[in-house]
Amino acid sequence: MPQSPPRFRPALLSPRHWPAWIGLGLIRLVALLPHGLLLRIGRVLGGLTARVLGERRRVAARNIELCFPELDPAARARLVRENLRDSGTLLVEFALAWMGSRRAIERIPVEFEGLHHLEQARARGHGILLVGAHFSHLELCARLVSQRIAIAGMYREHADAAFEWAIKRARLRYADAMFEKNELRQTVRYLKGGGTVWYAPDQDMRGKDAVFAPFFGVPAATITATHHLARLSGAKVIPFFHRRTAAGGYAIRLEAALDAFPGDDVVADTTRVNACIERMVREAPEQYLWLHKRFKTRPPGDAPLYDR
Repeated sequence: MPQSPPRFRPALLSPRHWPAWIGLGLIRLVALLPHGLLLRIGRVLGGLTARVLGERRRVAARNIELCFPELDPAARARLVRENLRDSGTLLVEFALAWMGSRRAIERIPVEFEGLHHLEQARARGHGILLVGAHFSHLELCARLVSQRIAIAGMYREHADAAFEWAIKRARLRYADAMFEKNELRQTVRYLKGGGTVWYAPDQDMRGKDAVFAPFFGVPAATITATHHLARLSGAKVIPFFHRRTAAGGYAIRLEAALDAFPGDDVVADTTRVNACIERMVREAPEQYLWLHKRFKTRPPGDAPLYDR
């Protein structure tokens, strides 16, 4: 059953929330611009921020060095530059996903492939876990998918209550439901009812429900939610590929559900999920969120991989 939008509380008008409201106003203005213009603005923003985000630039460079050792230094440096320019589009694509009109979303060029995998699983009565990755266009592609199928999402609650209220309300315009990362019981119930949940398990959450599984050959602390949600709900796990095309549109591909998943070994299952995400990243490495410290948590006894 679709969730109701969160109720507005007068306390959200407190002066401490005014910066959030100003930011939300800017997001709304950005979402009014045409998609093609937004992408050009995003590239410009990425070029500007690349000069001031020194620490994050070093993080991206280190991640790419770890994950693409086969590239020579010049090729890795070029990929870092492309990724930082692309990171500017994250801001405008999130704005469009959250607050763009239905008409604006319908105008975006998008190619779908593999929707029949999802329909086959749903026809057999299974819920669906759409497992994606943190690309700049993750949220926008989720909204594009929502034009074809009803979906819910999993997310982390924002620290500012006003921003959380506004963004959750915006997401519920196109999503059936939004579950916080700790709302496991509600998510399982939704999946058991045949629902489709989209989420991305490829960030270092530094929580207790994580294991070390290889990602580009490097042990990475990875949440085990995919294994547990599939085990508790009977949902099928379907890899959700998406990338921005050279023409400025998007290509979205759903693959066949992972066979014999979940198994008995949570580490083996998590390794399979990471392998899927690695394949997604290799298709469009410049569009991935390399700014995140994916390998911050290390196995006991291992040296840190980032400068302190």
